[in-house]
Amino acid sequence: MSDFGPNPRHPESLGRLAESIREMKNAIADREDVVVDLREATRLRLDLLAQELASVFEDAPQDMEQFDFTISSGLQPRLWIDATAHVAMGRDRRSYRFVRDTRLGRVVLAETPDIKAVAKQITTYIAERVIERERVLEGDFHPASLPFRRASFRPFGTWAVPSPAIEKWSSFFWAITFALIGAAVGVAGVLSWLWDRFPSTTP
Repeated sequence: MSDFGPNPRHPESLGRLAESIREMKNAIADREDVVVDLREATRLRLDLLAQELASVFEDAPQDMEQFDFTISSGLQPRLWIDATAHVAMGRDRRSYRFVRDTRLGRVVLAETPDIKAVAKQITTYIAERVIERERVLEGDFHPASLPFRRASFRPFGTWAVPSPAIEKWSSFFWAITFALIGAAVGVAGVLSWLWDRFPSTTP
């Protein structure tokens, strides 16, 4: 039976193994310290950016749930603007990288070490999202959901758009009208054709 453990007759072999384990632990600890330092440095820079945007975040509509405005934890911290846009640090650990995920892939909206420049780009992005939301809300109230209004009450250059119910009844009445006209033309044609075949009753 063979013994795979350290040979007690050779204590130097156990000493070399312990030294290798100790060196490996030191290397792992050093790498972890570097990762922690980078993460903390990244988070610090993102905190500075969030402070730069604090007034913008406060002015954003509170009922817009799409905005996040939080810094996520993890190996690579990110400042989230909404569910699709966030800011992370570039490879140089100095540049702010503002990106947005789209159906066509990730789009870089800004990448610069200038904190004010990236803050301005983020402010523009938030303003665009607010305007889009306002347009969507306005679209919910007109023109389809409003009753039909006469064109004379509309501003110059605009047209009143009928509601779906009015359009439906209008199409129905037009269909009935065309059907009656077609029936009248058909009856007139049949009577004309029969009239030529009746003998004249005039003496």
